[in-house]
Amino acid sequence: MTKTRVKICGITSVAQAQWAVQAGADAIGIVFYAPSPRSVNISLAREIANAVPAFVTVVALFRNPSAGLVQQVCQLVQPDMLQFHGDESAEFCEQFQRPWLKALGMSDVADPAEVACAAEPFAGARGLLLDSHSASKAGGSGKAFDWSLVPDSLRGRFILAGGLNADNVAEAVNRLQPWAVDISSGVETSPGVKNQAKIAAFMAALYQADLS
Repeated sequence: MTKTRVKICGITSVAQAQWAVQAGADAIGIVFYAPSPRSVNISLAREIANAVPAFVTVVALFRNPSAGLVQQVCQLVQPDMLQFHGDESAEFCEQFQRPWLKALGMSDVADPAEVACAAEPFAGARGLLLDSHSASKAGGSGKAFDWSLVPDSLRGRFILAGGLNADNVAEAVNRLQPWAVDISSGVETSPGVKNQAKIAAFMAALYQADLS
């Protein structure tokens, strides 16, 4: 069985992190982008990160941050990985001496060739996350993008995000074979408020998809 990895992003409390871990998530995401309803401060982020056990990856998410903010989070929160959701260059992402992910907004692209071209500068990323946001907006929209835009060259090694939930994750995995999926709003009661039952249902649906 091929296991599709899972990151549950936008965790805003220790309890939510524990629900994600108990359900079998491989990673959790903590947001450091103030306009987001899922953003948390450094103090709470440290509590969340410290509650995560071994072999579960803590990912710190940024959108067009200052280098100082990223350095502060790295020093005080000690995330395992960084995720950049804005217009950051590869050079910016690489300077913090931590593994990193780069999100590509899919709502502004016209075809798979354009996606493949946009991915080229980020060869040093640990992974590319394809999300439904546009260049002018952050993720967490709850909407899926046109999956036909995913180039064959990325199949099996990208992270799929945007509009995923327990009802469509099986179709997504079967069609695209992503290395991992990233979910936030699809397991929430409201923005920033994760729902334990929705997390469990999503993980169960994904497990069944991996078995098929």
